[in-house]
Amino acid sequence: MPDVTDAPSARPLPDRPYAVVLNPTAGRGLARREWPRLEAELRARGLPFDLISEPSGAGALARVQALPPEVAVLAVGGDGTVGALLPALVGTGRPLGIVPLGSGNDFAGMLGLRAGDFASALDRLTFAPRQVDALRATILAGDGAGTSHLLLNGLGMGFDAQVTALMLRAPARLSGFGRYAWAALAALRDLTLTPVTVEVDGRVRYAGPSCLVAVMNGTRYGGGFRISPASDARDGLLNALASGPVTRAQLLALMGRVLPGRHLGHPRVHHAAGHAATVTWARPTYLHLDGDLAGRVLGIQVEVLSGAVTLLNG
Repeated sequence: MPDVTDAPSARPLPDRPYAVVLNPTAGRGLARREWPRLEAELRARGLPFDLISEPSGAGALARVQALPPEVAVLAVGGDGTVGALLPALVGTGRPLGIVPLGSGNDFAGMLGLRAGDFASALDRLTFAPRQVDALRATILAGDGAGTSHLLLNGLGMGFDAQVTALMLRAPARLSGFGRYAWAALAALRDLTLTPVTVEVDGRVRYAGPSCLVAVMNGTRYGGGFRISPASDARDGLLNALASGPVTRAQLLALMGRVLPGRHLGHPRVHHAAGHAATVTWARPTYLHLDGDLAGRVLGIQVEVLSGAVTLLNG
């Protein structure tokens, strides 16, 4: 799926009820502050909706799961907001629309949706729904061993997750991409290489020292870094990427290539697509799931769930 897709055929706005799920803390409170403007856009279109405003993903999920099956979801927030609702969406047929107002908005950004552009996000509800893939990640060893998580965008381990942790300390004036860039430069000071083995569909695709592994359904993370430009969220495949051994200077240069998505084929970047991936680290390594920190792991298995989510405004 390219970052801006060809628009599917438009049609009259379906006569369906919506649950607007607002994460009031998304984007450091941006979603809460912008709600009056979004509410006005919803009412101007005559969309029937009920508001679900919950500060926790678990609370929002419970309320969505209790809704009648015909109610569609409009998730207002970032990748983490959408990810928290996936158990109510994957394989259920309940439609999802995304209104990006988070810190990164990477899956929405891949679709061509821009934070705060409510008119565009809502206008695209007239598009024919499309099925997109999701990922199921199961932690094999480490924090949360035995637990499974549903993802729409992807996960990162090592340098990636360390950057996610440092983003919490970034200056408040910085936005999604700026916060990621600030945190990435800070993480370079503590660059660590750890032996890792990455298998895709049962075949070892990389084994050796690494600072970063990502397994992606979407193309980008970190507010715009195109870590997986070959990804297509409708192709039934995941994409696994791993760095080889790099110095700080080499990693910094690679980051410059990742931003526009020109790093595939680089000798220190290992990439493979498939239906399942297993990543095994020699030491506990930080993990993020759709941008949310999830502790440190030694092993994780990821599988693609083809066409598992019905997307309204993709």
